[in-house]
Amino acid sequence: MFRIMTITFSLFLVLSAGPAMAADLSPLESVGKALFFDRDLSNPPGQSCADCHDPAIGWTGPDSAINAAGAVMEGAVHTRYGNRKPPSSAYAGFNPILHQCGDMTCGCMMDGGGMGSGGMGNGGMGGGGMMCQGQLVGGLFWDGRATGWTLGDPLAEQAMGPFLNPLEMNSPNPKLVCLKVRESAYAELFEEVWGPKSLDCVKDTEETYELIARSIAAYERSTEVNPFSSKFDSFWRNWKQAKTEGRQIPPVHNINMMNSAKFKGLGLSEMELMGLTVFNTKGKCSVCHLLQPMRGSEYPLFTDFQYHNLGIPKNPDNPFYSMPRPWNADGENWVDLGFGGFLEKTGGVIDASGNDRDYTSLAAENYGKHKTPTLRNVDMRPTPDFVKAYGHNGFFKSLMLVVHFYNCRDVPYAPQCSMLPPFPEPEVRENMNTADMGNLGLTQQEGMALIAFLKTLTDGFAQ
Repeated sequence: MFRIMTITFSLFLVLSAGPAMAADLSPLESVGKALFFDRDLSNPPGQSCADCHDPAIGWTGPDSAINAAGAVMEGAVHTRYGNRKPPSSAYAGFNPILHQCGDMTCGCMMDGGGMGSGGMGNGGMGGGGMMCQGQLVGGLFWDGRATGWTLGDPLAEQAMGPFLNPLEMNSPNPKLVCLKVRESAYAELFEEVWGPKSLDCVKDTEETYELIARSIAAYERSTEVNPFSSKFDSFWRNWKQAKTEGRQIPPVHNINMMNSAKFKGLGLSEMELMGLTVFNTKGKCSVCHLLQPMRGSEYPLFTDFQYHNLGIPKNPDNPFYSMPRPWNADGENWVDLGFGGFLEKTGGVIDASGNDRDYTSLAAENYGKHKTPTLRNVDMRPTPDFVKAYGHNGFFKSLMLVVHFYNCRDVPYAPQCSMLPPFPEPEVRENMNTADMGNLGLTQQEGMALIAFLKTLTDGFAQ
């Protein structure tokens, strides 16, 4: 009786962990949540998915001191580190399978809108009408290696990675993960969801491991992880309601300095509305962080699902530089080639549907590029003095520094840029984006307004 009560109480603790405003979860999502927060699944025990993707920090790195330095989270083995900061796991389920635009429905091809003149024309940037013919789109991880080519789901494939990564959760094989799940307090619920004997850790370990990953992906797609509950979302709903009531107001992705007054009274302050206008025009943010719903979402996801080289410098505090040869043969000379580095390894790859996925010929033009993250929850933090890290390697320690980099990277001695020293050289100069950033000409007021807008993307807004 005592063991049954202990298991029941343990299961309650696991399933009640997470955001304070927990959503109603399906049985499958509940299994996924239990897996996501289970620290017994690492080797040695002690690290869960949530230890690198904390809901209180916008589903990313939860240690302020680590974020303020190397920004890479320590693995289950406390002398091991990966090479990049943890991206947010929220809103990741909208990513399509990695593909080249034109070989299937493209996640970034949309109707409507139009690339405006950046503030003085009929529309803003917004992403409206954007064509990405020939571009590679989709996949997960900073370098796109969770492609979706095997399971048809990049999010489930991403969930498979950390368990077996020796620098993260360090399980030697899927069987050990399966055995730990079979001994867990939620094993019975797992079999209720997936069927009797679905936790087969001997005859069908790979299939069971896939079910574990699909369960986690189901939770990561739940409304608990993706609530669309920010101040911006409230503004978006108000805008849609105003349109329904016949108010003459443009699409949000067409907002610019000539029409921004039409969006007043919909829930954003004057400073935040100015920031949204800068975001969509002079700041060029919406070129990559699109302001239109995609992939079945009712709200903008603030990503183009693509890869870009922003010219970010090396993070000298990245602990990966000191990792031993089995994991980093180049030591301090290691260069993060990002998406291009992954594409180098796709030679001869055929996906589960028989499609050729050899993109090695595109590797060089993608060196230094990394995934465009969603901006949702970009400023979520438990306290005002909590440090969040930004960029794939965590080089930036504040939104203000990120905005300054986008504004001044290429013109460090311009009047609006000279208050801070120039940035170090980019880690990878090839393929660096110079069209959409580096010399934006933002004033201090425009920069502050832009930051004010970015803060409206934090979930949990109480109207």
